[in-house]
Amino acid sequence: MKKYFFAALMLCASAVVAQTYPNKPVRWVVPFPPGGGTDLISRTLAAKLTEAWNVQVVADNRPGGGGTIGMGIAAKTPADGYTLVLGQASNITVAQGLYEKIPYDPVKDLQPVTQVIATPIVIVSHPSFPAKNIKELIAYAKTKPDAVTFGSPGNGTIGHLSVEMLKSMAGIKMLHIPYKGATLAITELIGGQITIYGSSMPPALPLVNAGKLRALGVTSTKRLVPLPAVPTVAESGVKDYEAVNWYGVFLPVGASKELVARIHGDLMKILHLPDVRERFAGEGGEIVANTPEEFGAFIRRDIPKWLKVIKDAKIKVD
Repeated sequence: MKKYFFAALMLCASAVVAQTYPNKPVRWVVPFPPGGGTDLISRTLAAKLTEAWNVQVVADNRPGGGGTIGMGIAAKTPADGYTLVLGQASNITVAQGLYEKIPYDPVKDLQPVTQVIATPIVIVSHPSFPAKNIKELIAYAKTKPDAVTFGSPGNGTIGHLSVEMLKSMAGIKMLHIPYKGATLAITELIGGQITIYGSSMPPALPLVNAGKLRALGVTSTKRLVPLPAVPTVAESGVKDYEAVNWYGVFLPVGASKELVARIHGDLMKILHLPDVRERFAGEGGEIVANTPEEFGAFIRRDIPKWLKVIKDAKIKVD
């Protein structure tokens, strides 16, 4: 009887905490430096939560280790709702395969709240490249296996891994040329030093529209609104292909269901605001806004997919 009384008491306490939360400033850990997509999304959501909660939600940039340092810091804080963190594919579903050791377990140490946005990759080429789409790229690479090079913003990035997945699933060979960031890689592509590049939407779209680059295909499961004539990789003959970067909100594991539900509900209201949707669309992302359960299931599916790509391509990051 005492056991059931204690359980009921704890349940009531959790509900009360969720109702009175937050009553002090909240830290929002940003695992990357200021100025990038992770920082922009984090600060947008933190500002909106500050308005909704009437307490300060403060962005705290903790870069390093491809985003793993900040995630490790967040994972080790108390699960009381006063530390939130924005994770993404690179430090949740990819990092375990790239690094010898990371300071957290993405499944066991972090509680998913919601996936915020998904951002597909656009595979682009110089306009002079003979292949005009993914089907023709595959055919070209099969006849000239040593002639195609592909650039990426860096070893182990989603831009890199998305093309490695294409290579593996299509049975073709292409030589990877890693760069230190997207700007140099795109400059080299425009100059003809590399054949193709897996780009995020924001830098690629204006160059495609200006005719400086050609979009061969997109890595999402459906065509993109800004590029309706560009087929997906899957519909170009590579069945079941999908490769997207994504961003999502996490708490340290152990937060009560009531607290997770409270934060999730407030984020849902924010993610459906027109100004937020417009701002995130500028990052080339589609708002997902799923449940904690759906987000957790997605992560468990995504991890083995990327681990296979990393293992097959023998990719390691120092």
